[in-house]
Order: sequence, then structure tokens, then C-alpha cells
Amino acid sequence: MKILVIDGQGGGLGRSIVEKVLTQFPEADLTVLGTNAMATSNMMRAGAQKGATGENAICYNCASADVILGPVGIILPNAMLGEISPAISQSVLSSPAQKLLFPVSNVHKLRILGHTEKTWQAYFDEAVSVLENFEKA
Repeated sequence: MKILVIDGQGGGLGRSIVEKVLTQFPEADLTVLGTNAMATSNMMRAGAQKGATGENAICYNCASADVILGPVGIILPNAMLGEISPAISQSVLSSPAQKLLFPVSNVHKLRILGHTEKTWQAYFDEAVSVLENFEKA
């Protein structure tokens, strides 16, 4: 199972996702992709073995991923203060991968109805549960 973690800005959310995924799946084929070098570096420090930075790296890797994890902003053009290009959002959305997106408030004034506020830990646990079921399928 090829897992991508995509994040931007400082990569803090991505780093937390990587830590949780690698705790549960230490042998996972995990690649981190940052919209900038700081985000990539921060996620690599969480234990990822493979990482790349920039629009082309993200677009290229989305095509062959099984699962993509990241903030909901990765599907919104110009999100994250403009770090998410239209090409990045299109690549994530058109990827055949299962997308596990974490709600981040104040993203383009987007509010997802039916969404229940949870702690980040609860979201991480939910993502791991989905990955466990995905792996069994």
C-alpha cells in the first residue's frame, strides 16, 4: 500500500500524521510531499524515509498512490496562503487513491456540514482505522 502524506506551510499536521501512521504501520510504503522545503523537512523528521517537495513531485506521486492523507486544503486551489496550486488540487482529486482529509478551520471559509469537531488524536485514530481496513481489502 503506497501512502502519501501531503502538507504545506510548516508541515506540523503532516508531521503528526506521519508519526501516527508509522507507529501503527512501521513498514508502510510512506512518502511525504511538502509544498515547501520546511514542510517536507518537518515531516521527514517524524521518521519518513522518502520525501519530495513542490508541485511536480506532488502531481507525479498522486497518480500512483493508494492512500493520500493531508489537510482538506490540499483539494482547494490557492489554499494554504496560495501554496496549493490548481494543479496540485486537481492531481489530488483525480488520483485513484483513497483520500483521508483532516478538517482545518478557516480554509477558504469552508465549512463541511455534518462534520463533528474532534481532537486531532481522534482524527489520527480514525485515519489509522481506515488504513487498517484498507489494508485488509
